[in-house]
Amino acid sequence: MSLSFGFELRLEQKQVMSQRMIQSMEILQLSAQQLEERIDQELEENPILELDVDGESEADDDPLKEASDHQTDEPEETEPMPLVEHEPELSFGDSDNNSTEEFQLADEFAQNYSDTIDELPARSQNWLESEDERRADALANFSSPSETLQDYLTAQLGWFDLSAPLRDMAERIINNLDPGGYFPFEIEAFLRSEKMEDDQKGLRNVAPEEIALAEEALSLIHRLDPPGIGARDLKECLILQLRPNMPHVDVLRILIQSHLKDISANRLPQIARSTGFALETIQEAVEDLRHLNPRPGSEFTGQASATIIPDVFVDKNEDGQYVVRLEEGRSQYLHVNRYYQDMLKNRQTEKTTRDYIRQKIGSAQWLIDAINQRRSTLLRVSQAIVDYQVDFFEIGPQAIKPLKMQQIADTVGVHITTISRACDEKWMMTPQGIFPLKRFFSGALPTSDGEDVVAQDAVRLKMREIIDKEDKSDPLSDDAIVRLLDEAGIKVARRTVVKYRQTMNIPSSRGRKKWMS
Repeated sequence: MSLSFGFELRLEQKQVMSQRMIQSMEILQLSAQQLEERIDQELEENPILELDVDGESEADDDPLKEASDHQTDEPEETEPMPLVEHEPELSFGDSDNNSTEEFQLADEFAQNYSDTIDELPARSQNWLESEDERRADALANFSSPSETLQDYLTAQLGWFDLSAPLRDMAERIINNLDPGGYFPFEIEAFLRSEKMEDDQKGLRNVAPEEIALAEEALSLIHRLDPPGIGARDLKECLILQLRPNMPHVDVLRILIQSHLKDISANRLPQIARSTGFALETIQEAVEDLRHLNPRPGSEFTGQASATIIPDVFVDKNEDGQYVVRLEEGRSQYLHVNRYYQDMLKNRQTEKTTRDYIRQKIGSAQWLIDAINQRRSTLLRVSQAIVDYQVDFFEIGPQAIKPLKMQQIADTVGVHITTISRACDEKWMMTPQGIFPLKRFFSGALPTSDGEDVVAQDAVRLKMREIIDKEDKSDPLSDDAIVRLLDEAGIKVARRTVVKYRQTMNIPSSRGRKKWMS
């Protein structure tokens, strides 16, 4: 094979996505809340784009085309003309010289601090009030910084009269707790890790007095809220949460110290034989044990649940049909500022200014078109889903039908990836509650007669119903659940039952068994 330079004529066909198409796909994928954030960003970056909450805008359908029609015969370079025909006559006093000086000061201020002067048209009172309400709502929705576990525990140290060394040691231990609230160190190893390295041994020895101080500080932390904080392992965490007035407290202490594995495997008869306690007593103690918190610090590490804003609403009209509507938000009020459109049409406007305005108008129009396309696509996709899943809205989730995205894509006439983007992170408010759009897509399993299919979600709901009705003293095995599903017209394999049971966090038959005394 030889290498050489040369020219080659070749005909190729490539699929290239335009910038406008990429932006449309990005806008389509945004949820209602994300779209509002995107609008805020565009309003800050693009002065041409604004909200018309009063409905008084008379913006052109295509401002760029309108402007180009006015400027087809315009020369490339024109002498810029002032926007006003003459200088305003300002009167600050009786003297003409004084007036001239004041005008010069005002003109110098306008030139030096032009960024502080709003040259946009005056806003209406309704627009200002709407903007104030939007900002107030945005501030009200900001969540205040949550209190950390360390802050909560350190504040409780103020309840005690502590010496400075003891308080300092307690704060050091508090700052080294893991997210679950555990102190996963041995006292001596913890103190050594905070010491300076020794030249010979690598770690300095810790004085017995310091070990005693750390143990006293840790015992103090064990008395703080939440109960179980500062434990070194699960057993210590659970024992710290026991109170003298709790029923079966002595039984609980023995179960925690010696039989946690037997409890997790539901081997209660074996525990009864080993401890000599009555089976009924053990069951009551295990029930009390389930109310203890194995991770007392977890409530301070979890993030607040995000607020769900439905993108689509489903209503039943007078004819009994389900129709969809969108949460429009502020996107319906977006338009191109008329003031800048007029500047673009004005032949006296500088060429660089016209180019800048033309670029910003194009960007604003792209965003508006992408939002309109999102609205149209989301409406068609949502309505197609609702039309197919009518039984879901009439009866409930147990009546959901098997549905694939390709079926909706064929119905709407778009690519399946468009359906995926349209349903991504979108929520639908229905008479049955609020659900993600992807909830209405479900795989299919064959029925016993082989002539029909049933949705996988319906199979899970049927399994849950069968398990809830079983005799807990003799729970159903997975094979028994397969037989009952077959009798209900659903044909599944045993491994499918096991997989669904595990995804629903349902233990095996041994774990569900209630032992009788």
